Amino acid sequence: MTRIYFDNAATTALDSEVLEAMMPYLTEKFGNPSSVYSYGRETKMAIENARKQVAKHLGVTPGEIFFTSGGTESSNTAITTAVRDLGCDHIITSPLEHHATLHCAEEVARDRNIPLHYVQVLPNGHIDLEHLTGLLRDHKGKTLVTLMHANNEIGNLLDVAAVGNLCEQYGAVFHCDMVQTIGHYPMNLPALKVHFASAAGHKFHGPKGVGVLYVNAHIQVKPMIHGGAQERNMRAGTENLYGIVGFAKALDMAMAKHEEDKQYILDLKTYMHDQLKSAFPDIRTNGDTFGDCLYTVLNISFPKNEKSEMLLFNLDMAGICVSGGSACSSGSTSVSHVIKCLYNGQSEFMVPIRFSFSKHNKKEEVDAVISKLKDLIA
Repeated sequence: MTRIYFDNAATTALDSEVLEAMMPYLTEKFGNPSSVYSYGRETKMAIENARKQVAKHLGVTPGEIFFTSGGTESSNTAITTAVRDLGCDHIITSPLEHHATLHCAEEVARDRNIPLHYVQVLPNGHIDLEHLTGLLRDHKGKTLVTLMHANNEIGNLLDVAAVGNLCEQYGAVFHCDMVQTIGHYPMNLPALKVHFASAAGHKFHGPKGVGVLYVNAHIQVKPMIHGGAQERNMRAGTENLYGIVGFAKALDMAMAKHEEDKQYILDLKTYMHDQLKSAFPDIRTNGDTFGDCLYTVLNISFPKNEKSEMLLFNLDMAGICVSGGSACSSGSTSVSHVIKCLYNGQSEFMVPIRFSFSKHNKKEEVDAVISKLKDLIA
């Protein structure tokens, strides 16, 4: 069976050139970067060169870049250390965040016995900046604001610069989950006034198991993992050498062809949207689909009926990989917290599906998916 992969917001295929860059560090260049002899020195140099590459693309200094195991660790570290080390006694997040943020914020707030507030969401899925302003103004202590740059389900983009300005105005610490945007957009983190930013390599054709945490040089936090001097005493443990090399290579490649890839993917997204609306006029889009939205994500809801209820399962059986929320073992779908928030209790009448695209997808694949959907629910 030929498989069609339209779930690139979950993960992307490792680029062959990235693998090629990683291979020497999977084979002959295997030294521990903490060792003082030649094998260790050459691998330590590879890590520091990768750090410089990443820092250049994010507009920051190499000393502000820390390599982690991925976006979840990066976000957890930012949230935990902001409260533990920076004096934050209040957390603001949103009900649309990834669970790596939501669950961590809930745990930290409970453990530290501090208030946790959720900024309101507008009908189009964007954050209500007026409500955020009120939450910041009303708290007399120091606040941590943790909001994602792009929602991983509906694709809505946050006005990061506006939130950064608000945080600066009210003396708040700002963590931004940029897992869906770093590698897809040019970045200048200092201009956005973020204190922390999270990224993951596998979202832009890099390897899994490696991420980045940006920590602004003007703040000082203590390590989350103890036991060694790696990452300038901030993250103990032998480094994921080949993952770090792969992350930097993938980011280099993504930025080199950003405009070309963006236009190609946006054209695919637009084509699929138009074909879906033509074939199924009663579907609805979720989020600000062609406004402030990821060019890689298209989230569509089909009316729920006996044919659409098992749509994800049947698409999978046909070799088509998409997502729609948290699937249970029977193949039916429990609507995600993001869709539930958007529709205020009316989401049980719909079957949401997220199509997410990459540079490897083709128009012919879109046509094949539309044809299969017609077979399944027409």
